[in-house]
Amino acid sequence: MTASGTAAGRRARVSGFSVVLTLFAGLLVYLGAQDAGTVLRAAFAQGEAGRFVPRELSCLRHPGHESCVWTGDFSSADGTVLLRGVELYGSDRATHRAGLAVPAVDVGAPARVYGPGGSGEWMFRVLLLAAAAAILWFLYGRRPRRAPAVTRS
Repeated sequence: MTASGTAAGRRARVSGFSVVLTLFAGLLVYLGAQDAGTVLRAAFAQGEAGRFVPRELSCLRHPGHESCVWTGDFSSADGTVLLRGVELYGSDRATHRAGLAVPAVDVGAPARVYGPGGSGEWMFRVLLLAAAAAILWFLYGRRPRRAPAVTRS
């Protein structure tokens, strides 16, 4: 038998399915890790404390569901930060009234501020990263099965 026919000479074939799953896991990692610092700061409401003044309520209606968010202005407690036209995460039709200021935190997100209780956005990010880890473990982390031992009588 030639070297190419022996176990040492064989190369493991990578299936197209494995390549697609690996790329998909990479996409999940990319999406889950995006803006991780901002998401963590938002989870614990760490940032510049201040007041959010709701100005406009925007709603989208779907069959059986309505999703609303308040847009307004944020100013830090010391007056050094003023953000206009930002959304308040977690707000909806019933949570606020136009013109009545509420406590908020600027965590550094480009167009959003958060309530003092933080946010739960991090949970979805962790789910994405866990799914990527599970896919990669399924593809590459398991030990290969050994062929059953042949017993001769």
